[in-house]
Amino acid sequence: MAEVAKAGSKDAPSNPRGIPYAPFVDKVEDYVSSRAEVEGALKSFQEMISKYQFMEVNTQRRAAGLKDKIPDIQKTLETVRFLKTRKVWFTYFQSELLPETDPCQEDADPLESFFELNDTLYAKANIPHTEEVYLWLGANVMLAYPIPEAQVLLESKLEAAQSSLTNCDEDLDFLREQITTMEVATARVYNWDVGMRRKEKGDGKGDGDDEKKE
Repeated sequence: MAEVAKAGSKDAPSNPRGIPYAPFVDKVEDYVSSRAEVEGALKSFQEMISKYQFMEVNTQRRAAGLKDKIPDIQKTLETVRFLKTRKVWFTYFQSELLPETDPCQEDADPLESFFELNDTLYAKANIPHTEEVYLWLGANVMLAYPIPEAQVLLESKLEAAQSSLTNCDEDLDFLREQITTMEVATARVYNWDVGMRRKEKGDGKGDGDDEKKE
């Protein structure tokens, strides 16, 4: 029982995200010394299984959220990169092909695009030359960023989201392994208890036969 309690402590070995390893029951006698301790051991194992299952559900939800979020970040980043290349082309067009053009003059041919209003509803828009973009930061907050800064920000957010998704996938595999380990431990302790119960009944029956013979 001491090792079971230790497995849930802060000093127990864990994965990089701090999820503790489940104790592996090789010898049941190392966890229970008598049938009186079986119920407590099984209850402790079940509590650990419930904790692992709770963490598994939360990790699945976080992974699902990241899978929805990453494509949005990628699309936004692609748009910002496109605007950046358009800005480079516009700067070159002004300085090389039309050197006498007013630097403050906007592109004579705005970009025609469509933006989504709803799942099946789009509106047409003309996008002139721009030096900045607006990004949603969450909690109904939108900020303007120069295009180069927006690209750096989105690239860092995309990298962080992809790293978090990788960690979620690793944690899910790890949690499933720990749940299986605990289920095996529960079965071993239960089977040990059944075996001890049969042994005790067999010993009692043998004693009774001896007394009748006498």
